[in-house]
Amino acid sequence: MKCPFCASTETQVIDSRDSDAGDSIRRRRRCLACKKRFTTYETVELRLPQVVKTNGTRSDFSAEKIRNGFARALHKRPVPTEYVDAAVERIVAQVLAQGEREIPSRQIGEMVMQELHKLDKVGYIRFASVYRSFQDVSDFRDAIKEVEAPTKRPRR
Repeated sequence: MKCPFCASTETQVIDSRDSDAGDSIRRRRRCLACKKRFTTYETVELRLPQVVKTNGTRSDFSAEKIRNGFARALHKRPVPTEYVDAAVERIVAQVLAQGEREIPSRQIGEMVMQELHKLDKVGYIRFASVYRSFQDVSDFRDAIKEVEAPTKRPRR
């Protein structure tokens, strides 16, 4: 670690403590050259993968883009923001768990579809119509049948 006062690389750790939240380590250091003390914080850096789009271009992964997709699909739908936030967090966790440097945009789209299917059927249909490029009414009909199939139960 470089001293912020004299730029010497000869420093000594005097004390280390976990932060209150437990997501970082606070280190108290002393410069061996100028004898001044300073504090550093060590945190985990998570590297999200590059997204490979269908045309072959790459862009940075963005949880905000996923959130915007949910917002468009669920516009004026009775889905609490907390549910959307949790769904976005699950998708980000899935992407991180893969540990890959690149991920196809199609795979992310499928993750969003799965989450929307659980949250709101209308939002799912809206997203699917754009994501799967519906061409006519029969595409909508097929998607609606897909949504209704698992929820239909025989009456007693």
